Amino acid sequence: MKNYYVILLTLATFLVSAQTTRKYSNEFMNIGVDAAALGMSNAVVSQTSDVNSGYWNPAGLVHLEDNQLALMHSSYFANIANYNYIAYGMSLDDRSAVGISLIRFGVDDILDTTQLIDDQGNINYDRISTFSTADYGLTFSYARKLPLDGLNFGVNAKIIRRIIGDFASAWGFGLDAGIQFEGNNGWKFGLMVRDITTTYNAWSIDEEKFEQISGAVEGHNQELPETTEITIPKLQFGLSKKWIFHYDYSLLAAANLNVRFAENNDIISTSFASINPALGFEFGYTDLVFLRGGVGNFQNELQVDDSEKVTFQPNFGVGFKYKGIHIDYAFTDIGDQSAALYSNVFSLKIDFSIFR
Repeated sequence: MKNYYVILLTLATFLVSAQTTRKYSNEFMNIGVDAAALGMSNAVVSQTSDVNSGYWNPAGLVHLEDNQLALMHSSYFANIANYNYIAYGMSLDDRSAVGISLIRFGVDDILDTTQLIDDQGNINYDRISTFSTADYGLTFSYARKLPLDGLNFGVNAKIIRRIIGDFASAWGFGLDAGIQFEGNNGWKFGLMVRDITTTYNAWSIDEEKFEQISGAVEGHNQELPETTEITIPKLQFGLSKKWIFHYDYSLLAAANLNVRFAENNDIISTSFASINPALGFEFGYTDLVFLRGGVGNFQNELQVDDSEKVTFQPNFGVGFKYKGIHIDYAFTDIGDQSAALYSNVFSLKIDFSIFR
């Protein structure tokens, strides 16, 4: 019986009332990419300037000097769920650039025991099959320098594909927009608006399979969910500055304010919006070796005695760069200071200049 509940719960989680917005929708698109950014607690909106800018702030793509390829992998829930990312970016001319990226977050080989018991009430293990639940996000990015020196903008067009075995699937579409500005004093500022037009998902449900599942447990029949969901916009403000010491040493400090237009457990929360800060740093030596750290995901968590406790997520990372090859590692949620899941994240970035 547990498997009927699991599938019903999965469907109920992903499918929502028609034309209603949700606090949390398409959350797999908010996990983050690039171990270098994750090591800095995602505080990169203002200074991102490589192929991964297509995710963090498409305006940063204008800084590409050559074609770049990025890859990333991480696992969650004791390797049950896998998160993979690939991106490619290139400059069009000295004022514009484009990029494309693909994210997949999935759980594979889930046992489907809904047909375990046949029509005669006999248990038949040969009737057990497997299915996968997977979320895909395909993003097309464009960036351009504006006439005002130091000001750049970028836009994303996102196609969302979500699949729950043969039970349900969805297509979605949305837009992001971002700007970056670098002043003469070296300070950088960034603004990223995710789902600026809202992102719309339309679900298709196999009604026959749904009836088999919902009616399998006596007294637990469920109504067919509505088939649309809307993701509300989110804002990310960022600023950063980099200092060089004795030619060989560098220190980058960055901060983000992440804003959701919903009330939740963020450290600053109202009925209109919730704000969560993130701080990050990167220490570099000869532009070869990098040490990174950051803290974010500040939450007011309710304790068993009804008191509240502020928790946070500390992150750590290291990186190595040599002749256009960037290898980065991040360990998220050091010391388990928050309820967030920790993960070991590896990423690779390649400048195509090494092939010339």
